[in-house]
Amino acid sequence: MIDKLSKEPLEMAYIRWGSNNRGVTTNKQGYFSINKKSTALTDTAGLIVSFIGFHTQQIKPNTSSLLIEMEKGPVNLQEIVITPQSAAASFHAISKIDLNLQPVRSAQDILRTVPGLFIGQHQGGGKAEQIFLRGFDVDHGTDINISADGIPVNMVSHAHGQGYADMHFLIPELITNIDYGKGPYYTQYGNLATAGYVSLNTTSSIDKSTIKLEGGQFNTMRALAMIDLLNNRQKQKGTNAYIASEFMYSDGPFVSPQHFNRFNVFGKFNTKIGANNKLSIIASALNSQWNASGQIPERAVKSGLISRFGAIDSTEGGYTSRMNASAKLTTYLGNATTWENQLYYTHYNFSLHSNFTFLLNDPVNGDQIRQREARDMFGYQSKFTNTAALGQWNIQSVYGAGFRADQTHNSELSHTINRNTVLAYKQLGDIQETNAFGYIDETLEKDRWQINFGSRLDYLNFHYNNKLSADQLPDQHKWIASPKLNIQYTLNTKTQLYLKSGKGFHSNDARVVTLNNGYEILPAAYGADLGVLLKPAPNLVVNAAVWWLYLQQEFVYVGDEGVVEPSGKTKRMGIDVSGRYQLNAWLFADVNVNLAKPRSIEAAKGENYIPLAPTFTSTGGINWQLKNGFNGSIRYRYMHDRPANDNNSVTAKGYTITDVSFNYTKKKYEVGVAVENLFNVRWNETQFYTESRLKNELAPISEIHFTPGTPFFAKLKCAIFF
Repeated sequence: MIDKLSKEPLEMAYIRWGSNNRGVTTNKQGYFSINKKSTALTDTAGLIVSFIGFHTQQIKPNTSSLLIEMEKGPVNLQEIVITPQSAAASFHAISKIDLNLQPVRSAQDILRTVPGLFIGQHQGGGKAEQIFLRGFDVDHGTDINISADGIPVNMVSHAHGQGYADMHFLIPELITNIDYGKGPYYTQYGNLATAGYVSLNTTSSIDKSTIKLEGGQFNTMRALAMIDLLNNRQKQKGTNAYIASEFMYSDGPFVSPQHFNRFNVFGKFNTKIGANNKLSIIASALNSQWNASGQIPERAVKSGLISRFGAIDSTEGGYTSRMNASAKLTTYLGNATTWENQLYYTHYNFSLHSNFTFLLNDPVNGDQIRQREARDMFGYQSKFTNTAALGQWNIQSVYGAGFRADQTHNSELSHTINRNTVLAYKQLGDIQETNAFGYIDETLEKDRWQINFGSRLDYLNFHYNNKLSADQLPDQHKWIASPKLNIQYTLNTKTQLYLKSGKGFHSNDARVVTLNNGYEILPAAYGADLGVLLKPAPNLVVNAAVWWLYLQQEFVYVGDEGVVEPSGKTKRMGIDVSGRYQLNAWLFADVNVNLAKPRSIEAAKGENYIPLAPTFTSTGGINWQLKNGFNGSIRYRYMHDRPANDNNSVTAKGYTITDVSFNYTKKKYEVGVAVENLFNVRWNETQFYTESRLKNELAPISEIHFTPGTPFFAKLKCAIFF
């Protein structure tokens, strides 16, 4: 089964026979297989073929081999069918619906389509966002594994923080698939995948070339070009190529303009090599720089020293660049067997100036710091997938192996003034970190049951060359095994139960590992989900789960201070509920509600809160797509008040933000308007309980420091398609 326009295979399309709801799904190659002895082939209705975002087809096969070409069409929730074979497709379809209907303004907004995941920007538009998920303040990616087209986004042993995940190199209009999972239950995702993973994929082809211009308040402007490089004749032969470029500029609502600018270029080429091979080549580049107002203390605003959008140190800001290259060869060894091999390389530069404490440590020069690094990252991964029958059981086997090697040059933490002058180096050195891995994943399916089990084995090696010390610490290394077990039972076409369980881990920073002589190199996470997938009505899908997660003792490298701190054992439990409802052919509603109880295990009761960990979040909205071209949405996101310190004596205030968009889309053009924070709510995007001292203060003060959230912000857009 393929897309009629791009000729790309469609994975997880659903095929059932006649009036029977039970059917099969297509694999990565777009193949599906039906038993010839089945009564399906004699059913007068024939085959019913459906896929989210495509027109449903009814086919009466007269041959044993079919080529089905699907045409894009409206989203229809009725196409989701709950069966043992289509379980994965059901979850895939929910994310597909969200991506098709929810407006995405940036690559970071893509993360917001993951139910329960929140992000916050707190130091200029170019810095990676702070992430919140399942009772975790994930910082910038410590406990969530993020990848794009198989290339890791997270940076291990990063100058600013472990797992730093900067997604600004992605152009949002190119994202065509979001695969995500919560918890440590998935063998293909290793380091950092404790709270969950997000795997993004860019489109293999574009339907039409696009030129888009956007402009709005705060001197905000954006230009986008996506150009299809090949003609239809070449596409018919299975070859696609396009290039896309994006430029963005904004001063933001701040008194001290951000002068944030970002330039992206992305190219992708896909072609068939012979009858059984497909080659995909990707190249991209990012360059970005910005000024920042940073995190400001509440007392400075209350006293009138600065406004909510003012700055104590207006010289904060940063620069980053990233270049990626990837080559992936997919070999089809038969209708049921696929072998994928991928090589990738990333070159990365990062420099960030921050000042969180102002005049606390240096009353004369101030406390500004610089975090900087240059990095080369190499990787290879191989995955072999095979589907077979063993008696009455259908078995899918996945075997994977690979490695990732990171080399940083002059990873730095220094005390600076006005960005230009280095007063002292706190940390300076080179890091080499290697992660080799292998995994086995087996899925057995029979009747109503589906059982998935597997294990992953990771080896990590850490080397740190400390340029501030003549005494070098020895390399450290360790192995870790991560078993997984997931069980699913389908009661009927309306109800499916599942149990997920597994062990995961996140590595500690190489500087932590070597300084602590290898102690607690790979703190493990153990988790379980008990959930249900429901389709009580043709146009309604509900997913609910109760979950639990335990994280071992670890030592954390605090990148802003260059010190090592123990964090202790933690446990988290909670409830996730998501619903998707189609009111009619053009109107859709969705809601996500996420409750969590995060606690430190070793601290006394009342002193065991985990600062900034979310406890209650919710997102949702209404989306519409009319046949006459009018479409849009109104959406909300809610973050409840949460503890800002370990005894909950200080509160990080919650917020409710509403965004709205209206578009008019025709075949050759699109115009639209988007408004963030429709009701102009005063909200704090990120908050920290920090000790600081301002000018003329005799003693330091500990209180909430915050980055103000965007006020009412309107933006117009115009796009031309050709």
